[in-house]
Amino acid sequence: MRVFVTGATGFVGSAVVQELRDAGHRVLGLVRSDASAQALALTGAEVHCGSIDDLESLRAGAAACDAVIHTAFDHDFSRFAENCVRDRVAIEALGAAIEGSSRPLLVTSGLAMQAAGRPGHEGDDCLPVSEGYPRASEPTALALAARGVNAAVVRLSPTVHGAGDHGFVPILIDLARRTGRSAYIGAGMNAWSAVHRRDAAVVYRRAIEAPRAGARWHAVAEERLLFKDIAAAIGEQLGVPVVSLSAEEAPAHFGWFTKFAGLDLAATSAVTREALGWTPRQPTLAQDLASAGYFDAKG
Repeated sequence: MRVFVTGATGFVGSAVVQELRDAGHRVLGLVRSDASAQALALTGAEVHCGSIDDLESLRAGAAACDAVIHTAFDHDFSRFAENCVRDRVAIEALGAAIEGSSRPLLVTSGLAMQAAGRPGHEGDDCLPVSEGYPRASEPTALALAARGVNAAVVRLSPTVHGAGDHGFVPILIDLARRTGRSAYIGAGMNAWSAVHRRDAAVVYRRAIEAPRAGARWHAVAEERLLFKDIAAAIGEQLGVPVVSLSAEEAPAHFGWFTKFAGLDLAATSAVTREALGWTPRQPTLAQDLASAGYFDAKG
């Protein structure tokens, strides 16, 4: 297939591009800058200049391909609500470009599910869009599927790790460096799931090769990593104390990240593994923390 990939030079998107290329697919990647265009061209992918805000560039890229994978998202949390609106509009434009065909659209979402008290699974609904949770990636994709677009969702673990990670775990490492302690909230028994970026890329490829409209796939390799254990691993690597903070103390340490630090984001991937024949093979989060450059000296 010829696959249009947004976010083609991003942390997850670049792994998806490589996975598709290794499997013999052609890739048309969306890029915003000359530097990104040069980096993408080196992978053997085709370059499509534009952005998620340039809806005409999105429609043109989608219309020129057999399938679409949307990994682009602006993770500037100071403008999170605005970025969620931009993402919704982009997904709607991509869906409109392939509506009326059987061409698949795969949209990236997170594991924010309504599954209190147990690990979430693929059948769980996501949190409804609200002021507190404005991201609409999954509801938008499923609304497209409801009107006949061959759209589905990949839910990424909160920790997508590997060399070059700039997500949640590096944020925790930076906090520990700056404050001199690695912290968790309360007993630290809330859990996160995790997946290596290259394992996640296999989920995208297999889901686009065997599309199922309305499906929700889980890119989850490790289902339940206790937050206190993640904090302990960071503390050990940095040589700083590991401390428990009360709910009242947490905002002074975590700042805007407090809400994420207290979430229970454990999830299973049994349905995804069976349906897509997916078996994670890459390093675990603990292995990557020890060897993937997470604690290289900064500045």
